[in-house]
Amino acid sequence: MTKMEKVSLSVNGEICEREIEPRILLSDFIRHELGLTGTHVGCEHGICGSCTVLVDGLAVRSCLAFAVQIDGKSVETVESLAEGDELSELQKAFWENQGLQCGFCTSGQLMSARALLNDNPHPTEKEARQAMAGNICRCSNYNRYLESILAAAQEGSSRG
Repeated sequence: MTKMEKVSLSVNGEICEREIEPRILLSDFIRHELGLTGTHVGCEHGICGSCTVLVDGLAVRSCLAFAVQIDGKSVETVESLAEGDELSELQKAFWENQGLQCGFCTSGQLMSARALLNDNPHPTEKEARQAMAGNICRCSNYNRYLESILAAAQEGSSRG
């Protein structure tokens, strides 16, 4: 019998407490325990970036972390970006700049972009490219993602 571990973490601002097996990945915890399916699992090796979430504000591959490692921390998933039916400025920029294709990598792209813009609200094109380098897009939509991120940064700066 596997020993269960109690975890308590904040997910999108809500405290979540569960008893889980220590081997449960953060991505599986988010998707299966909490029912937040916006976090996608692609390669399960941390290469594709589809499972990217923010842990205490930093971009983390949720397929590489055990949920018990995140105990006591704050997690933000793609579901945290919108306010109800109202898209965030970043999501609007992705929509307006066609930063969406098949949608599989989009949640990871959005969360990586959110981490970048939280840390650097006015990135250069080079900084944005570097921040997004760890995200793989099957549709090769990289330029649209880049345009979306830079547009979101510009929109943020135009609000003063």
